[in-house]
Amino acid sequence: MNIAIFGGSFDPLHIGHERIINKLARITYIHKLIVVPTYLNPFKKKYHIHPADRFEILKHMYNINPDILISDFEILREESTPSIVTVEHFKELYKPKKIFLIIGSDNLKNLHLWNEFDKLNNLVEFIVVNRDGYEVKNDIIQFKTIQMNINISSSSLRDKLDIKYIPKKIQKKVTDIWNKELKKL
Repeated sequence: MNIAIFGGSFDPLHIGHERIINKLARITYIHKLIVVPTYLNPFKKKYHIHPADRFEILKHMYNINPDILISDFEILREESTPSIVTVEHFKELYKPKKIFLIIGSDNLKNLHLWNEFDKLNNLVEFIVVNRDGYEVKNDIIQFKTIQMNINISSSSLRDKLDIKYIPKKIQKKVTDIWNKELKKL
């Protein structure tokens, strides 16, 4: 069995994430797609939507697809979790033949800075999701590419939530949570 791990903040989950997940779920060499929302991205200082809410939004979005697992592994750790820890966890749990790690092309330039990068690079095959404005080349790793070119990011949505970029199935849920979080500020 081959597994693919797609981690991220999903803060908030947007149509770009939805398209990536849907495309990954259709790739025949991926037998189980594991979507792992972070508790806190190792390169960030805070989150905007509480991790438990992001987990519930993802579960609500993908609860009917048995080939997609939404994992709370990193959220339950309640700390920033390097990718190597997550990969080793799922390697032990599933004992897959191959592990694919999904990253955005914006991560390529700093990939060598990731915790235990050399060990991670030996454990996984990277799949890079191409995004407008980022060059998809790298001398450090070999990787497969998925062409998406969706010009949306969670960080731009955090500045101003534009509901048209949120998947229809979860628009109300995200709006309710977003408004609740804004009231806390």
